[in-house]
Amino acid sequence: MKTLPHELPDDPAQLKQMLLELQQTLAEKDALIAEQSAQIHDLLVQYNAKLAREFAKKSEKLPGAGEVFNEAEAELGTEQVDTLDAQDKALLTELPTLDKSLEQPKRKPLPVELPREEVVVDIDEADKYCDCCQGALHQMGQSCSETLEFVPAHIKVIKTIRPKYACRQCEQQGVKVAIKTAPMPATPIPKSMATPSLLSHIITCKYQFGLPLYRQETLFSDIGVMLNRKTMSSWMIRCADLLEPLYQRLKVSLLAQDIIHADETPLKVLKADKPTSYMWLYCCGDDAPKGNTNIVLYDYHNSRAGQCAVDFLAGFSGYLQVDGYQAYAQTDATLVACLAHIRRKFIEAKGNNKKTGKADVALNLIGKLYGIEQQIKGKSADDKYAIRQQKSKIIIDELHQWLLQHQDKIPPKMALGKAIIYALNQFEKFRRYLDDGRLSIDNNRAERAIKPFVIGRKAWLFSNTPHGARASAILYSLIETAKANDLVVHEYIANCLQGLADNPSDVELLLPWNIKQR
Repeated sequence: MKTLPHELPDDPAQLKQMLLELQQTLAEKDALIAEQSAQIHDLLVQYNAKLAREFAKKSEKLPGAGEVFNEAEAELGTEQVDTLDAQDKALLTELPTLDKSLEQPKRKPLPVELPREEVVVDIDEADKYCDCCQGALHQMGQSCSETLEFVPAHIKVIKTIRPKYACRQCEQQGVKVAIKTAPMPATPIPKSMATPSLLSHIITCKYQFGLPLYRQETLFSDIGVMLNRKTMSSWMIRCADLLEPLYQRLKVSLLAQDIIHADETPLKVLKADKPTSYMWLYCCGDDAPKGNTNIVLYDYHNSRAGQCAVDFLAGFSGYLQVDGYQAYAQTDATLVACLAHIRRKFIEAKGNNKKTGKADVALNLIGKLYGIEQQIKGKSADDKYAIRQQKSKIIIDELHQWLLQHQDKIPPKMALGKAIIYALNQFEKFRRYLDDGRLSIDNNRAERAIKPFVIGRKAWLFSNTPHGARASAILYSLIETAKANDLVVHEYIANCLQGLADNPSDVELLLPWNIKQR
C-alpha cells in the first residue's frame, strides 16, 4: 500500500493521479478485509460445528417436528381451544384427590419361562402361638414376591464316547478284524473342542456386544478355561468360511428386492495395501420386522471406489437410497437421496446461533416434511403416495424455490452456501421419494444398520488382515440380519453353524424367515 508524501504537489494533474491511486488502494484494502472477514466467519462456523459434534446434543430432531401438522388444533376455533385448556386445568386440579395407589407404576411380571427356586421364609416355631390366648396359630395364606438372581456363566465339558466293536471269532482265527465304530458327529470346526454354542457365544460377544477377543480371553480364564485369543481368532475366520454360503444366499435375496439402502464407513486394517479400508453396507426392509424381508449385509473392501458398489450390486436396477456420495451413481440403480443429510448441512450451517436466520427457513420446511412422515407411519404404500402428493409435494416445491432464490445470494464458501449447493445437487434425487410410497424420506435405515459396526469398532479399533475383515463382514451380516428379523442371535448363529456342519448345501432352511416358521 502506498503512503502519502510529506508534501502534496501543486500540479492538479498529479493530485488527481494521486487521488486515483489512493482510491484504488482503499478498494484493494476493502476487498482484502472482506475476504479475510469471510475466511474468519467460515473458520468460526467450522469451529462451532466441531464443538457441536464433540460436546452438543447429537439429535437432529427439530422442536415440534412431529407436531407441524396438528390439524385437530388448527381446525378448532379459539373458544374451543380455550374450553379444552380449561378442561385440562380442571383435570389437573382434580388429580391430587385421586387414589395415590393409582399413581404408582406397576412392575411387569417376570418371564414365566425362567427357572424358579422357591425360598420359604417362615416365623419360628415358638412364635406360632397367639399372644392373647396362647392357642396354636393356623396358616391363613401367604404373600409372594419375586426377585431376579444372576447366575454367572458356566462351561461344561461334553465327553463323546464311541464304543468300538470287533469280531472275536475272526480274532481267534487270525483273520484281520474290521473294527466298527459310529462316525464322529459333525462339528463346525473338525477336530476342534469348540461346539456351536461356544462359537456362537464368542461371535455374539465380539460382533453383537463389542467385546474384543483379548477381553473374552480374560473372562474365560476367570472360570478356569484357557482360550488363547489367536485360537479364537482362527475360529472366527473358519466360522465365517462355513457361513459364507448362507451369506451369498442372503445376497441373492437382497438383490431381488425393489429397494435397497446403502452406506459405507471407514475401517483400519493393519496389513491391507491401503491405509484406510471401508466396510460397505446394503440392507432392505424395515427397522421393525413386519413380515417383510429384512436383510443387512456388510461388504469389505480396501477401497472406496465406485467399482465396489458396482460389483456388489451387479444385476440390480431398482431404487437405491443413499447419501450424496457420487460413487453410487456408477451403478445401474435409480438413486434416491437422503433428506437427513440435507438437513444435517443446514444444522451445521446454523451452528450454535440460536437466533432465527436463513437456515431456519429451510429447517422449518424440512421439519414439516418429517411431520407428515410421522403422521403416515404405518400406512400402506398407496396411502403414503396419496398423502405425499397432496401435502409433501407443495412443501418440496416451496423448499426448492427458496434454494434457487438464495443460491446466488449466499457466498458458496460459507456453510449456508455449501448447504444450499449440496441440497440443490441432491434435490432431484431426493424428491423421487414422492414417486413411490414404499420409498423412505431419508437413508436412516442404512445409518441405523451400520451403527452397530461403528460402535463395535470403538472397542476393537482395527482388524489385523483383510481376510479377518472379510470374516467380520460375514459375521456382522448374519448377526444384524438375525436382529432385523427379531431372532435370538445366539440361538440363530448356533443353529446355522450346526446346520451347515451337518449339510453344507442345506442353506435354504437356515434363512431367517424360514427359521421363524419352524
